[in-house]
Amino acid sequence: MTGWLAISLGDITGIGPEVTLKALAQELPADDTRYLLIGDGSCLKQLNAQLHLGLELKAYSQRADSGRIFFDCPTGELPAGLAAGAGAAARAAVAWLRDGAHRCLRGEIDGLVTAPVSKQAIIRSGQVFVGQTEFLSDLAGVHRAVMMLLGADDRGRWLRVALATTHLSLKQVAEQLTQAKVELAIELAARACRDLGLGRARIGVCGLNPHAGEGGELGSEEQTIISPAIQAVRKKGFDASGPFPADTLFYYALRGDYDAVVAMYHDQGLAPLKMIAFETCVNWTLGLPFIRTSPDHGTAYDIAGQGMANPSSMLCAIRLAKKLARRRNELTL
Repeated sequence: MTGWLAISLGDITGIGPEVTLKALAQELPADDTRYLLIGDGSCLKQLNAQLHLGLELKAYSQRADSGRIFFDCPTGELPAGLAAGAGAAARAAVAWLRDGAHRCLRGEIDGLVTAPVSKQAIIRSGQVFVGQTEFLSDLAGVHRAVMMLLGADDRGRWLRVALATTHLSLKQVAEQLTQAKVELAIELAARACRDLGLGRARIGVCGLNPHAGEGGELGSEEQTIISPAIQAVRKKGFDASGPFPADTLFYYALRGDYDAVVAMYHDQGLAPLKMIAFETCVNWTLGLPFIRTSPDHGTAYDIAGQGMANPSSMLCAIRLAKKLARRRNELTL
C-alpha cells in the first residue's frame, strides 16, 4: 500500500522549503511514497525552478489524484519577498504545523515531518510558543511526550538521546527535573528502540551534576530523583543503568554498550550528538499518537534563498518517518 507523508514547510523565509525539495529530489526514486507539502505553493514552484530540480508539484485536491508530490496551503499564499523572520511567515508556519498535526490525528496521513521554524519570530508575531515538540504535544492532548534525537557518525555508530527536560534555561533544569520525567524518558527511549527494530533496548542514564554528583558532594539530584527513577523502571522490566557521569557515558554509548541515552537537559544530550552527526541528526517526538520527525537544524536565515542549504538532515528525517510508518503498518496488519 502506498504511504503518505506530510511535510510542513516551516518558516518560508528560512531554508525549510529548500531542504524539503532537495531531499525529495533525492528520495523520490526510493519507493512509491506520496508527499503532501503543507505551505506556500508559489514559493515551492519558484524554488523548484530556481534549483533546477524538475519536480512535478501538484495542487492537492483529493487522495485519489495521480502524482507523487502535492502542496496545500490552508492559509493562502504569502506575499513574495518577505524579510527574514517576518511575522506573516511565522504565523503561517504555526498554522501549517497545526494543519499537519490535525491531518495525522484524523488518520489522513502516515506521519508528519516538520521543517524548521524560528521560536523568536513566532513569539514576536504575537503567539505563545515554546517549541514544535511542545506545540504538537498540547495539540494532541498528550502530556507524556519526550524529545529524542538520533544520528550516526561516518563509521555507522549511532547515538540516540532522549531528553528528560527540553527547552528550559539551565537554572530551571534542577527545579523542574522530577522522578516522573526521568522515568518517562527511559520508558519511551526503550520503546523507541523497539520501534526501530533494534535487538535490545539497553538505556544508559546521565547524572545531572559533574561526576554524577560525586556521592552527593556536588549535588543531590542523582540520589533523590535519578536513581529512584532508574530503580522504578527496572522493576517494570526496563534495562536501564546509571546514573553515570555524562562525560563518560556518551563514550560507552557510541561504542555500542547502550542503545540509547537519557540526558537530563538539552545541551547535555545534544552537544555530543551533534559532534558526531551534525548534518544528519534527526529529531523524533516520542509519545505522540502519530509519527513526527524533524531535521535538527534551524531556519538558517543567513543562507536562505541562496541554494546553499544542505538537505541531509531533512532527508534523514523523511527516511526515519517512512521507516516508522512501515513498521507501524506491518504491526497492524
